Amino acid sequence: MKTENEERAGLLYGIGAYGMWGLVPLFWPLLKPAGSVEILAHRMVWSLAFVGIALLAVRRWGWIRELVRSPRKLALITVAAAVITVNWGLYIWSVNTGHVVEASLGYFINPLVTIALGVLVLQERLRPAQWAAVGIGFAAVLVLAIGYGQPPWISLTLAFSFAVYGLVKKKVNIGGLESLAAETAVQFLPALGYLVWLGTQDTLAFGAHGAGHTTLLVATGIVTAVPLVCFGAAAIRVPLSTLGLLQYLAPTFQFLLGVLYFHEEMPPERWAGFSLVWLALTILTWDALRTARRSRAAMEAAKTKATAEAAAEAEAAEAGTVTADGTTEPARTSAFAPAPVEPRT
Repeated sequence: MKTENEERAGLLYGIGAYGMWGLVPLFWPLLKPAGSVEILAHRMVWSLAFVGIALLAVRRWGWIRELVRSPRKLALITVAAAVITVNWGLYIWSVNTGHVVEASLGYFINPLVTIALGVLVLQERLRPAQWAAVGIGFAAVLVLAIGYGQPPWISLTLAFSFAVYGLVKKKVNIGGLESLAAETAVQFLPALGYLVWLGTQDTLAFGAHGAGHTTLLVATGIVTAVPLVCFGAAAIRVPLSTLGLLQYLAPTFQFLLGVLYFHEEMPPERWAGFSLVWLALTILTWDALRTARRSRAAMEAAKTKATAEAAAEAEAAEAGTVTADGTTEPARTSAFAPAPVEPRT
């Protein structure tokens, strides 16, 4: 059973993970004049380096043998690596080209897209409140599409790519650190090859803009790995319902940075679309908390009933059992009681 200190530590780890993901838009602009694709390639290369060091420290290597022996899992890891490449690359490009608010919308609607994929792919059944949330989310996308003059492709691509990534990772079912190591191992050679090619074209930013810029490019590995480690530490210490609430910290921070720090425009139709998304997420969160509360109550009731039945059985065994003819059998002797000693003559 988790102690109060463990849950408090898990909450801090969760806030740290989602807080770092929420503040990461401040980091990517520091890497200019490197282009978005070069930043992405550095993120892949240096993430593998830092995750490898972390695995070396904890000495967790047994999963590699199991992964190599499973072609299905290797294929899924490759799909996950491809999908997260799209997600990472588009997010970096969005931040560095002034689309932080639209990127934050992608992570706001991600839970709704995840639910929709659950229905379409896993044939899951939704509760009425979940249907209402998905419907309101769809209406929000329509409002934003009318406001933009086109669908919010950045938001939708980020939301769908991350939802598919989560679905694939669920199928693979290996730890977060191990999964990141496997995915970046798939990404490593193409990323390194691209950086080498940039070097042959004399367009590589790495090492060309001072030691500070070079260090920041190397730090892309830390920026990727540290929040994931914190998330893993939180996931084993706090309930999933708590993590579900904490996940809204990241897009909230991103949204606030886009509006207050990067001064991106928020016309009325964008406010209307975001308001609908927030309404959908409020309904979704309320339904999740209500369902979790009912589940806990049902478990407590079942536990109380089982305890009462066990106590009644124990009392009956101790007092003796009434038989069909109305007589009372004496209580049975415990199997562990000492056998009666027969008197010797």
